[in-house]
Amino acid sequence: MEVLPIKKELKEDNQLLVLLHLSQLLDFVTGFGGFVVPLILWLTKKDEIKSMDVQGKAIMNFKISMLIYAIISGILVLLIVGIVGLIAIGVIMFVYPIINAINVSNGKEPFYPFSIEFIK
Repeated sequence: MEVLPIKKELKEDNQLLVLLHLSQLLDFVTGFGGFVVPLILWLTKKDEIKSMDVQGKAIMNFKISMLIYAIISGILVLLIVGIVGLIAIGVIMFVYPIINAINVSNGKEPFYPFSIEFIK
């Protein structure tokens, strides 16, 4: 007799999803928390909260992409062009988590521009 696993129904928790997006802003306070906190929330709650897996992957892809762009811009600072890139990255990293937190709280899908899909 084979025992089939019981599939848990995922619950909706828009407040936790909003917190997931806003936790990225910890980068501006601690310098590193904006990567660690969303990663921990995503890994611990992706099997419990509806949309947590998809949105967690989107955030991680965004954070990794922005890190790569920042490294490239940092190198290009020697040519002065990189300063504009670093400013643009800073603005994007500050504005889009807020926009997406608002979208999630209103039941819309989040969107992160310039994201490379590393985690599928």
